[in-house]
Amino acid sequence: MGYHKGHKEFHSLDLSDGWHTPPGYPPGIQQKIIAGELDEKNKHGNRTRLLRFAPGTYTTEPFVHDYWEEVFLVSGDLIVGNDKQGNGGEKFTGYTYAVRPPGAYHGPFKSDTGCILLETHFYQDVA
Repeated sequence: MGYHKGHKEFHSLDLSDGWHTPPGYPPGIQQKIIAGELDEKNKHGNRTRLLRFAPGTYTTEPFVHDYWEEVFLVSGDLIVGNDKQGNGGEKFTGYTYAVRPPGAYHGPFKSDTGCILLETHFYQDVA
């Protein structure tokens, strides 16, 4: 049983407001929650967010979490697998997609020109 995201018809998103750096992320990476709520402490819920990287921003360690994640690269470039100095990795550009089960290590990540990702995170309900 997750959080209900509600009914939201097509509407414009204000991309100039509502962004913040998630805990554990470096400056230059910000999220904007657009629907839902993910309760990581109690391990339930779901959320949809936009995640944006400023040009040249990178992370230095892989990520791993206990929820499912789907990621769609909307715009810009995303480099996957860079080293701690931001070098190397494989570059992807818009309209690429990833899905990751709980426990999957992924990253580190970098963006040369900046990017926007559309992400959905959710805990799988256990019947």
